[in-house]
Amino acid sequence: MTDTFSDTQASVLIGTAEKMIDLWERLSPEKQALLLKRFGTQENALAALIATQLVTPL
Repeated sequence: MTDTFSDTQASVLIGTAEKMIDLWERLSPEKQALLLKRFGTQENALAALIATQLVTPL
């Protein structure tokens, strides 16, 4: 395993991060607070949301 990313990999990672930020910002403050209380961090809350979307797509 290497410690560097190709341009394509970096682009995918950046795009995914941007989508995660957009998703978080679209949540109401109440929903954000509920998720933070349940999962502890924004990263954990987003990971749970993304995992849920992968398992049960909208």
